[in-house]
Amino acid sequence: MIIRISTEGQFNLPGSFVDQLNDIDNQLVEAVEAADRSAFDGLLTQLLAVVRDNGSALPVDELVESDVILPPPDTTLDEAQHLFVGEGLLPG
Repeated sequence: MIIRISTEGQFNLPGSFVDQLNDIDNQLVEAVEAADRSAFDGLLTQLLAVVRDNGSALPVDELVESDVILPPPDTTLDEAQHLFVGEGLLPG
């Protein structure tokens, strides 16, 4: 799965991590709905770390369509209220 972290670049993340990302994404939706800034900050950090730690960075000059686009690490809770709604960022 090709995942873009806004402001950082793209990563090729093995499919075995999709369930983990989806679980964190669902928790992010709950944190945003509850306006829990502390939980949101920790979960966003965790979500991005899964991608960075387990994915392979794609070369900057390689153009590949992203399956998922994640927000930048400095996303605020207010900004997230427009992103993490419904089912969240990840499909399914």
